[in-house]
Amino acid sequence: MRTITIRIGEVTAQAVLYENPTAEAIWAALPFSARGNRWGDEIYFEVPVRLPQAADARDLLEAGELGYWPVGHAFCIFWGPTPASRGDEIRAYSPVNVFGRLEGDPCVFETTPDGAVVIVERQEGAK
Repeated sequence: MRTITIRIGEVTAQAVLYENPTAEAIWAALPFSARGNRWGDEIYFEVPVRLPQAADARDLLEAGELGYWPVGHAFCIFWGPTPASRGDEIRAYSPVNVFGRLEGDPCVFETTPDGAVVIVERQEGAK
C-alpha cells in the first residue's frame, strides 16, 4: 500500500494511493511542494506530472478523495462543496483522475488559507 503525507502549515494528513496509472505517476514524482489555491472546500496545486484525462475521470467526488486535474496539471484535495457544486455535492471544475483518499477527517484542511505551501512526501516506510 502506498501512503503519502500531506502537510500544510501545522496540519498533517495521510492518504492512501489507489492502484492506477495516475497514482503511479504521482508516487514517482514525490516529493514536491507548491503554493495551494482554495476553491471552496478544495485545495489544488500544480505538480510535476503531465497526464491525460483517465477513462474513469469524474467531476462528482466524495469528501477526502484526491484527484489529478489534467487541465491544470494539479493535485486536488476535496472535502466539501466547491463553487461548481449544486447543494451539498462535491463537484470539481471539470473531471479529475481520482487516485487516492485521505485517512481520517477530510475537513482537517478547512482553515487552510489561499496561497499556503503544501508539501507532499512518501510516508516513512511506504513502498
